[in-house]
Amino acid sequence: MRIGFVSLPLPAHLNPMTALGRKLKSRGHAVVFIGVPDAESAVRTATLDFVPFCEKEYPPGEFDKQRGKAATLHGLEVVRYTCRELMPGLLESALEHLPQKIAETGAEALILDTGHSAIQLVPMRLGIPYIHIWNGLNMDLSGSTPPTFFSWPPYEKTPEWEVAARKAEGMKFFHELVGPMVEVANSYVKKHGMQIDFSGPTATTAKAVISQMPKEFDFPISSWPPQFHYAGPFHDAEAREQTPFPWEKLTGQPFLYASLGTVVNGLGNVYRTILQAVEPLAGIQLVLSAGNHIDLKELEPFPSNAIVVRKAPQIELLKRALLSITHAGLNPALECLAQGVPMVAIPMGYDQPGVAARIAYHGVGEFVELDELTVERLSELIQMVRRQPGYREKARAFQNLIARRPGLEVAADVIEHALEANRQAELATGRRAY
Repeated sequence: MRIGFVSLPLPAHLNPMTALGRKLKSRGHAVVFIGVPDAESAVRTATLDFVPFCEKEYPPGEFDKQRGKAATLHGLEVVRYTCRELMPGLLESALEHLPQKIAETGAEALILDTGHSAIQLVPMRLGIPYIHIWNGLNMDLSGSTPPTFFSWPPYEKTPEWEVAARKAEGMKFFHELVGPMVEVANSYVKKHGMQIDFSGPTATTAKAVISQMPKEFDFPISSWPPQFHYAGPFHDAEAREQTPFPWEKLTGQPFLYASLGTVVNGLGNVYRTILQAVEPLAGIQLVLSAGNHIDLKELEPFPSNAIVVRKAPQIELLKRALLSITHAGLNPALECLAQGVPMVAIPMGYDQPGVAARIAYHGVGEFVELDELTVERLSELIQMVRRQPGYREKARAFQNLIARRPGLEVAADVIEHALEANRQAELATGRRAY
């Protein structure tokens, strides 16, 4: 089968999507990625076919330039910026140009990044089967668990008098966020005379909805639609660009690995806090990956026990790390769990508060809110997670679970089963079968 992929052009989305594309390709499917030019490098590195679209609106470097404005935002501010300023334009362009690219590539089914909100309107209009992939934390719109933008514990751990207020606050914020994209989507629906009828907050016309999170790492929830599947991390080191690293600077002492990701990573005070918190630790090194949105001179002088780089081979370093100081993006959190590494999280925005809450809930680490971050508090949490063996033991339990149930295999099985079931249904009803 010829399968088209559409993903947000961000490393946290492209890395798992290209890994999944490679897995389906290895099973004999023809795979092609359709994306804005800034996604091409990651897709080509994964040795997958790439077809650009929206080149006029998003020439090379344009999307990266626009998302770079989020680097110094945090919390709900960065979510608002993304949903109000960044995503509506991308959605409008994608809805306009995707049908032509589907025709050109001959895609018979689509694998869609749920982060690319409402892009499913195109295959819905064309009658093409599609499957949704949660690359970030799967969002529960039923209200039975806290919204991913907040670091609240599950409602079962919350006093009853707080639950109703939190549910109301969460849904109000969600509707505020999606408003601009809903306007774009409604315009498309009206233009093409589509009839969209979702019967509930978790209803979907996708043939399958797959999260790369293990079920055991989520909060307890039973309100997912029948098409929803937990899988596990989509990790494929060979799909990523090789990153040079000064391995000779590692002394053989235990080390902490710290990274704040690739989007909300321009807050110099957070890096300085990490450096100052680790500097006094005797016999401990720090590897700090600072990204491209910070002037490294602002962080100098570096402590003698710190190795500071712009980019690092994250998975290879996690294989050796004592613990990770992370922004709690879902991908790095799952990479830590896959290597049995406990975490100290500093959630910066997007779904990171929700991931941080799950880190603490499952005992694989601790987290501190950005507004409460101090050298003293971070030092306290590092020492707590470092010295109490329970954190590493629970992280290793997840490592064993992930090793026994490879996420890519689970996801590929679900996709093939769903698309074959769709083909059989179409044959039985006389409709076009893909």
